[in-house]
Amino acid sequence: MRCILIAMFTIVIAVSAPADEWDGYERLTREQVLKVVAAAATEAPDLYAKNLSGLDLAGVDFKRANLSAAVLNDANLAGAHLDGCRLNVSFLQRANLAGATLRGTTLFSVQGQASNLRDADFSGARLIGDFQDADLSNANLTRVNAAADMKNQSMGLMRTSIVSATAVNADLSGSDFSRANMSFTDFSHAKLIGTKLYRAELSGARLEGADLRGADLREAVLIDVDLTRANLENADFTGANLRGVRGLETAKRDGARGLSGP
Repeated sequence: MRCILIAMFTIVIAVSAPADEWDGYERLTREQVLKVVAAAATEAPDLYAKNLSGLDLAGVDFKRANLSAAVLNDANLAGAHLDGCRLNVSFLQRANLAGATLRGTTLFSVQGQASNLRDADFSGARLIGDFQDADLSNANLTRVNAAADMKNQSMGLMRTSIVSATAVNADLSGSDFSRANMSFTDFSHAKLIGTKLYRAELSGARLEGADLRGADLREAVLIDVDLTRANLENADFTGANLRGVRGLETAKRDGARGLSGP
């Protein structure tokens, strides 16, 4: 609960605050982080609201730590083990999480703009955050719950944003990205088998060669989307906005609903 309460004012300062201007966030060194993790024998390590920006934490096993509200901007977390961690209202801007594992991790209201998430494993995670300009190439995003949070409407619609990002060869199969904003992102050759994209915003996205078999795209916005050689078999486009869609004549469409064109 304390994570949600600080969400509104922490997000306001996230974009501009340098590493040394995070008032109220205790600054830790790499050695101190490792000590906290090592000392937690039976309970999850507590790294709540700690300033870890810029640290080299590559390969560290965080042992299901509470990293909620932690500042990890520009940190090196390549190959880190963050399975089952709490990263609610955390800051991961420009962080390097290449090859990191975040299986079953909760990432609610995360700021991850321009982060490197190549080959990262988010399978089974709960994800709502801003990942504009992030690199999700080859990332495992299967069984992820990234649907908009319909219970916090007083704070405005809280939804996942993966805008102008790169997700080439990423796997989003079996996940729920309903109402997510994924505009102008490159999903070339990505797997979205059975993915829920109900009312998702995908305008300007590249889905060339993507596998969308059985995907739910009802009422999605796909203005100017490239579907060249995509597999759309049994996908549901009922009520979707398909204005300016390209490549339908080359796509596999057996059993697809809500499509028109040659």
